[in-house]
Amino acid sequence: MATVTNGQARNPAKGSGGTNKALAAALKDAGCSYASLALRVNELGRRQGAEPHYDKASVTRWLQGQQPRGNTPELIAAVLSERLGHPLSPTDLGFLSDQQRPVVSRALVYGEDVAETLHTLAELGSTDISRRTLLGTVPFVAGALTSPQRAWLLWLVEHIEQCGPAGTDRLAALSSAGPVEQVHAMISMFDQMDNHYGGGGVRTSIVHYLSTEVIPMLQQRGVPPHQQRQLFAAAARLAAMAGWSSYDAGEYGLAQRYMTQGLRLCAEGGDRVLGGQILAGMSHLATSLGRPDEGVALARAGIATARSGGSPLGLMRLYAMAARGHAAQGHRRETGEALRAAEDQWGASNGPAHESPWVRFLDHHYLQAEAAVCYRDLGLAAEAERMAGESVSANADRRRRQAISRSVLATAHLQQNRLDEAIGAATEALDTLGSVHSERSIQALRDFRLRLEPLRREPLVKEFEHRSRGVLGMAA
Repeated sequence: MATVTNGQARNPAKGSGGTNKALAAALKDAGCSYASLALRVNELGRRQGAEPHYDKASVTRWLQGQQPRGNTPELIAAVLSERLGHPLSPTDLGFLSDQQRPVVSRALVYGEDVAETLHTLAELGSTDISRRTLLGTVPFVAGALTSPQRAWLLWLVEHIEQCGPAGTDRLAALSSAGPVEQVHAMISMFDQMDNHYGGGGVRTSIVHYLSTEVIPMLQQRGVPPHQQRQLFAAAARLAAMAGWSSYDAGEYGLAQRYMTQGLRLCAEGGDRVLGGQILAGMSHLATSLGRPDEGVALARAGIATARSGGSPLGLMRLYAMAARGHAAQGHRRETGEALRAAEDQWGASNGPAHESPWVRFLDHHYLQAEAAVCYRDLGLAAEAERMAGESVSANADRRRRQAISRSVLATAHLQQNRLDEAIGAATEALDTLGSVHSERSIQALRDFRLRLEPLRREPLVKEFEHRSRGVLGMAA
């Protein structure tokens, strides 16, 4: 039984003197100093909504057997997983195990057994719905991104002849497939709600429908093989939507886990276009959470996946994701090449009716919005202003895209020393956020507010800071 010292749990199942030998060994293998571990745990915690303040003395206490508070063991595991290149759980590092949360570790794994994948996804969903008492905060683990990529690409090579393009005949069959038709109708409804109101407002409904309705369909015996493949593809799409809406709600660790499991289900459906789109979502997540190198790698895996899938729009999005990753690293030439490739794919498309249903929402205005973010990150303010302005004008019915593009437009104005226009665009973004439950939109505007720091004494900036506190919180 654990004892408690100074408000912290201490695990007796350690080495002599209460030392945590597992953590010490992982630190040594990773070549990670106490100070660098504490710094990275603080950074990762802040990215995920917490405000930790650890230092090397904290790490010394952990090595002496002290159990960190809250979700800190998961953050430590995430940091060391990233350093070592393979996933670790808190239990692997000698921290107290939590018998209610093993699914958090299992859901990071792209498993061989699809029956186990269904079980893991159903358990993750049911635990997620009651997450306030059972799941808690789930960290994003950058080190766990490599294994699903590798497993997926190996599967793709081994089954390349079984993955045909998503032609119109195959797509027509989807709409007359009984339960598949019902699932697709629900996916369309969730898509509309997500586009209009953000992922935070629809996330729980997607997770509940996937775990209580669709997964049980796939666990039934006697489903015809062609219908089962279509159901697996639809379930993969729902899992990806659960991931994307979790990302939009600021639940980054859950987003990673749903997308990973969705990728595994996609293999059963044999759908390369959808597989590419799931990898695009994972790429977006990785780049936004400070790993643009992984974002580029995931986008490239998606391009390899979808290249022969018969979907130029799907490839357009993947090249746009590659561009985002390159731009976040300051790589101008690579960003330009990726954006030109995305533009070429847009030109190659024969329109939504000839594309997979998974990518029909994509249009040229989507590409403009993504290009605006790239140009902003590269400091190319005039280009960012032009693209963001066109995106704002074209997306009146897509409130999340409106909010993000207005925030990018505000930054482009600021980069050109036009403070009045910058505050005006940011205020319009703030007004849009009143009807959108989207943490991504909020983060885009927080990024702009952070750039105002050198001008914080200006009256316009003070006024904006005061007005934005209710939505964005206090400035750091």
